[in-house]
Amino acid sequence: MVPRISSFYGITIWMYYDELHHIGRPHFHARYGDDEASMDIESLEVIAGELPARARRLVVEWAGANQDQLRDNWERARGHLPLIPIEPLG
Repeated sequence: MVPRISSFYGITIWMYYDELHHIGRPHFHARYGDDEASMDIESLEVIAGELPARARRLVVEWAGANQDQLRDNWERARGHLPLIPIEPLG
């Protein structure tokens, strides 16, 4: 299952429920066109993949404003609970 939690400016953000990648490191995924990256929730750094510079800046801006909600959704995903949508970058 791939729950989408936000979408803005052609960027889609989601988290997986059962993910073994990145050794349990709290993260989310962002896709823009054919590019995709995994982003660390705490440092907001790309930990896998890549995004164009502008898309990466927008994702970091959005994630920085929503770190608490991302942390909450990470915990919800680990507990197999429904994820809560997060407002898009406006």
